Amino acid sequence: MDTFKRLKMFYWPHKRYLFGSLFFLLFVTGITVVYPVILQQTIDKVIVDRNFGYASVLAIGFIVLMAIKGIAVFFQQYLGSLFGVRTVYELRKALYRKLQYLPFRYYDNARTGDLMSRLTADVEGFRFFLSQGFSQLFNFFLIITFSLIIMFSYSAVLAVVTLLMTPPLAVTVYKFDKKVHPAFRSIRRSMGRLNTRVQENISGMSTVKALAQENEEIDRFAEYNTDYKNKEIYTAMIWAKYFPFMELIGNVCVVVLLALGGTLVIKGQMRPGELVAFFSLVWYIMGPLMDLGFIINQFSQAKASGERLLQILDEPSEIHSPERPLEKDRIAGHVEFRNVSLRYPNETAFALKDVSFTAKPGQVIGVMGATGAGKSSITHLIARFYDATSGEVLIDGEPVQKYSLKTLRKNIGFVLQETFLFSSSIRDNIAYGNPDATEEEIIEAAKRAQAHEFISELPDGYDTILGERGLGLSGGQKQRIAIARALLINPSILILDDATSAVDMQTEAKIQKAFRELMKGRTTFIIAHRISSVQHADEILVLENGRIAERGTHEALIQKSDGLYRRIYDIQYKDRDAFKLYQNA
Repeated sequence: MDTFKRLKMFYWPHKRYLFGSLFFLLFVTGITVVYPVILQQTIDKVIVDRNFGYASVLAIGFIVLMAIKGIAVFFQQYLGSLFGVRTVYELRKALYRKLQYLPFRYYDNARTGDLMSRLTADVEGFRFFLSQGFSQLFNFFLIITFSLIIMFSYSAVLAVVTLLMTPPLAVTVYKFDKKVHPAFRSIRRSMGRLNTRVQENISGMSTVKALAQENEEIDRFAEYNTDYKNKEIYTAMIWAKYFPFMELIGNVCVVVLLALGGTLVIKGQMRPGELVAFFSLVWYIMGPLMDLGFIINQFSQAKASGERLLQILDEPSEIHSPERPLEKDRIAGHVEFRNVSLRYPNETAFALKDVSFTAKPGQVIGVMGATGAGKSSITHLIARFYDATSGEVLIDGEPVQKYSLKTLRKNIGFVLQETFLFSSSIRDNIAYGNPDATEEEIIEAAKRAQAHEFISELPDGYDTILGERGLGLSGGQKQRIAIARALLINPSILILDDATSAVDMQTEAKIQKAFRELMKGRTTFIIAHRISSVQHADEILVLENGRIAERGTHEALIQKSDGLYRRIYDIQYKDRDAFKLYQNA
């Protein structure tokens, strides 16, 4: 029960619905065990004693009890459902909130399909047990208790024999639980892997088709699907193995009781109606004992689901705001790195090594280097996506750890290398970081990002609904919408992580022109592979293997004939100059 104890904070505040459901269940169970009593009275009083006038009284009483039971069943099921639904509403909200604040480290290894499986199938599995499992468990104890009381009133000998037959059944149920819980845990993991395979396939469908990998993808899916099928079959085998044995124990008990009960009736120690009622009550005990397997099944699934949900809730979040954060409406944007090194979790190599530089408000810093040189790592530290392994990152003279994450990131505008747009209108995507922006501000941001023209040409303009991840727009169009989104928050620090990599040279020239006007008064970091994107920067940092290999202006760096920057320049412009000579010729 440890899993349920740890999740108690989500369901205990709604305990009134649970207790209300159990209260009405008390009526339902009590009326249910009255049925055999009515049957006994009908046989002994009406049929055996030939008191036919008593039949109408029993009939009326039975109808009244049925009406009461119907009302009680309604409230019992309704309140039980409320208990489950309200609990998972809070649980799902907590899980989603937790996912928003988990660090980048978590998402480096997390799989989208598995997370989706946890927030859907696992949450629903937990809800189902809360809505029905608790009630079934309570009903199990109630109906056995009520039945035994009536059975002892009929025949203490038969009641004791019944009790002696139940331990083998209980042991079998216990062994069943020990087998079935790990099986269900394995099924949940397999379902998470299967969902991940489907999600990745759908997200990467363009790549699949471009490389003609449809058959290979079908084979990969078949592998995961087969694993899930095998685990389901294994679980079904556990059920098939234990349930016939449970039924055998129940049937043996019935045969023994039939022999003893018949003897008692023949001897006149028990009336026929009492024996019939006793047998009905026996199945009220044996039935729930065998159904205990189904309850354990629900419990095992809920426990396995709860364990997977707790893995998310228990995940530590190393990056968080301090207890007494430094709050500012707007930061100036003075960025300083002091001997900063960074090694990502689970990595042996350092992404940054002993990096030091200063970016004053209004300055433009270009960052260049080969893939994996550490360019994006610098921006990750500025926004505290990660914390430095050693050294200090300061903004306005204060370590970034002193700021609240909201204050810090609200003052940083990002245009990431991989553009992400939500499946909503273009207007909502641009205003995502500033929902209170006016229509005029949204349009102005789009104009500065050179996006207004193509947006206006769309049939629905700014109300155009984008497909998943911006499907329906070109790479350059998505990039310009992302740029407009960053501009609208009016950041003190602007980070352009290969922001123009997906646009053509003509569009890049327009964006660069807009940027030069926009960058005034802002600290800007331009991460780029193209020299044309950083040549106007106040200082260019050239990274190699996580270290700053060179720094300076474009003019100064270009003079170093054997420098890394000059080699990049030659590679990018040599072919272009040759092409111009060819055209002139």
